[in-house]
Amino acid sequence: MFEGKNVLVCGMARSGQAAALVLRQLGAFVTASDLRTEIEWDYDPAEKGISLRLGEEPDDFVLDFDIVVISPGISMYATFIKMAQNAGKPVWSEAELAYRLCPCPMIAITGTNGKTTVTTLVGEILRRFNPKTVIAGNIGVPLTSLVTGLDEDSIVVAEISSFQLETISAFRPKISAVLNMTEDHLDRHLTMENYIAAKSRIFENQGQNDICVLNLDNAITRSMRPSAKTVFFSTKENADATIQNGALTAFGQKNILMSETRVMPENALAATAIAMAAGVPGEIIADVLREFKGVPHRCEHILTSGGVDFYNDSKATNTDAAIKALENFERPVVLIAGGYDKNTDFLPWVEKFRGRVKNLILIGQTTEKIIADCQRVGFSSYEKADTLEGAVSRARELAVLDDIVLFSPACASFDMFKNFEERGELFVKFVGKGVDN
Repeated sequence: MFEGKNVLVCGMARSGQAAALVLRQLGAFVTASDLRTEIEWDYDPAEKGISLRLGEEPDDFVLDFDIVVISPGISMYATFIKMAQNAGKPVWSEAELAYRLCPCPMIAITGTNGKTTVTTLVGEILRRFNPKTVIAGNIGVPLTSLVTGLDEDSIVVAEISSFQLETISAFRPKISAVLNMTEDHLDRHLTMENYIAAKSRIFENQGQNDICVLNLDNAITRSMRPSAKTVFFSTKENADATIQNGALTAFGQKNILMSETRVMPENALAATAIAMAAGVPGEIIADVLREFKGVPHRCEHILTSGGVDFYNDSKATNTDAAIKALENFERPVVLIAGGYDKNTDFLPWVEKFRGRVKNLILIGQTTEKIIADCQRVGFSSYEKADTLEGAVSRARELAVLDDIVLFSPACASFDMFKNFEERGELFVKFVGKGVDN
């Protein structure tokens, strides 16, 4: 398929390096391109026979190639991509390349929030059902690094981002899922309509023998109309997967009491709907739901101390994710929040505080903006902290038996931290430090 083809791979992060290596192994003549001149390689490109064009815009040489493969970090509005497309040359994401090489069924999961948790959970369930299941994609393991080692009895569970979906062509998962859609990444997609269109591409090639799992509770996903057979999940309404009398029920089968799992209801329903659509028995799903400890920084239970549960939700970098975290708890919450200002409207999130948030402790750049919204809705149980460590210490003082201390910032991390991972790791460290003392 690729032998003798002249392929340009743009963007030498993980996915780009994986794509370049696989294409070279398949006999393509590969040139790796990146605007950076210093790349941290996972292998020696010269030893693999991969040519390099570093520190250059591809505009001057893109037309010399038969196929262009781009990393998710490259905008489809880039000049060189338009040049290639206008010349009739295929421009693919790494996910599209991986799909073309994949010999087995693929389950592809996208959405604004919850993708990593649901992908990991579905992967664990499917792995229990079929040990030849692999988890890859935007979750941290490039698809192309795995697909050539699979056979027709394998299953791929992949997290797919809107950036990867922008440049698909033949991509057709056996099961697709759009977990939810809220405003995000508009710096890249420019409009909400473009963002929705990109996400919707996950099912555009599916047919009636395929399945698309959608969230009935989200107005945007509810209105989607894929050609595939549609399966809905809902925390509020009757659906293929729903909650009845405190029990997760899917396709008429009671699977597990929600009190038996720490997984957020929406994520548990989505994973169950996807797994049952893939043919996994309900008892396997229930077992994994009971055992699943979550994904780091995503409503992750850290510990219980003095009858207070501490949760790290540092990945909540937008208000929709933070609202979902709040709605996950029925007990009083001492909430630590705030961070980098992305010009976010915090009011919908703040409006959820009443009856849920006992105390709010704010850090970072957005402190005064969030306080202004608190005052607008009459919520007065807020205070400021200069540091995350100080916020954790104060939360410990405020929390009493059966309270929740939740770190769910609703903001990006860049005002005080390198990324959300560093922010979450420090929260975990400070919580543990308090226990040690």
